[in-house]
Amino acid sequence: MADEKVDEKRQRVLIVDDDNEIVESVRYALESNGFEVMVARDGNQGLAMAEREDPDLVVLDMMMPKRSGFLVLEKLRRTRPVPLRVIMITANEGSRHKAYAEMLGVDDYIRKPFAMDRLMESVKRLLG
Repeated sequence: MADEKVDEKRQRVLIVDDDNEIVESVRYALESNGFEVMVARDGNQGLAMAEREDPDLVVLDMMMPKRSGFLVLEKLRRTRPVPLRVIMITANEGSRHKAYAEMLGVDDYIRKPFAMDRLMESVKRLLG
């Protein structure tokens, strides 16, 4: 008799951002939609948690202390046999940054301020 709980394992999302307001609003939206949420406050912590916790998706801020979102994304892409889904969020307007993030293999790129619906749509699409 198989345990049916296995199928219901909640998908896990790691938020890597140093902005408390954003972390809390994104966490609330994700948890309301049934996701399990983990939080890292800087790039180094984010990388360590991604490696240790193996989340289904990472919501990654570009500008952070210790290690930028770009460096985190780059390292995640280099060290993971199965690529993690990554949504990058940024207040940066430059299209060069977006192009660079896409070159590194980001799954989605969202500019702040953003509608939470826009983020949730992306999360649900990527985690299908």
